[in-house]
Amino acid sequence: MKGKSRLFTIGLVTAWYSSNIGVLLLNKYLLSNYGFKYPIFLTMCHMTACSLLSYIAIAWMKMVPMQTIRSRVQFLKITALSLVFCVSVVFGNISLRYLPVSFNQAIGATTPFFTAVFAYFMTLKREAWLTYLTLVPVVTGVIIASGGEPSFHLFGFLICVAATAARALKSVLQGILLSSEGEKLNSMNLLLYMAPIAVVFLLPATLIMEENVVGITLALARDDVKIIWYLLFNSALAYFVNLTNFLVTKHTSALTLQVLGNAKGAVAVVVSILIFRNPVSVTGMMGYSLTVFGVILYSEAKKRSK
Repeated sequence: MKGKSRLFTIGLVTAWYSSNIGVLLLNKYLLSNYGFKYPIFLTMCHMTACSLLSYIAIAWMKMVPMQTIRSRVQFLKITALSLVFCVSVVFGNISLRYLPVSFNQAIGATTPFFTAVFAYFMTLKREAWLTYLTLVPVVTGVIIASGGEPSFHLFGFLICVAATAARALKSVLQGILLSSEGEKLNSMNLLLYMAPIAVVFLLPATLIMEENVVGITLALARDDVKIIWYLLFNSALAYFVNLTNFLVTKHTSALTLQVLGNAKGAVAVVVSILIFRNPVSVTGMMGYSLTVFGVILYSEAKKRSK
């Protein structure tokens, strides 16, 4: 039984890595290489798929018990989280138009820095000085990687930093807004409610900022039907990222998840370089390595402070 359990866990982790890296690489291919320059519409497709597949997984397949929204206040809190979540995903997708995946992942690795900053100012929660000290290599590594990045793009860099900050803000807000026992939702139920709200936010943004994107997509499909399959597969993958993340969290420890998460970023960098052949410098790789090392130290310091 232990052998079967270990194989199941390995399968889950492989599925988590594959879906995570897959959606990242496919986003990059569509937005940059393929020339589908509509990141807001792409994000709306992701959120639509997450809405439908979340409902199927929870209401029909009973993968987890359905949790209900208990009050108008709780609904407003989830709406606020959904808005921040939208910003993080849209900005992340926009940054992929301008930056290689390897550099995008290097910036994304600074999430613990922004999380610590937001937690300090919003909850006045102070970590041990050693924990804050470990954030120095996290930030220094990205500064070094930026200086050595052959494909550096200032707008793409700023948008990617904003996406990373929004991702950190969402996690801190989630801890604050849904902290009471009556309001806590597991990640699958939270996605079930956040995704449709995200679609409501993204629909007018798409219509205003990416005019006639549906018509353009249909015109592209007449010339190359693969674009429809790319969008469908990409949107389904976006849901499986969340599903596999939930399952890996459920079947492993928090520490294991942190270690796997750090390794996932490094794997994504290597795979993206092999696929897209984007130029990398020794300085850039040294900077990214320093950032990952800092994140590992941060995780260790957080664990010891508990």
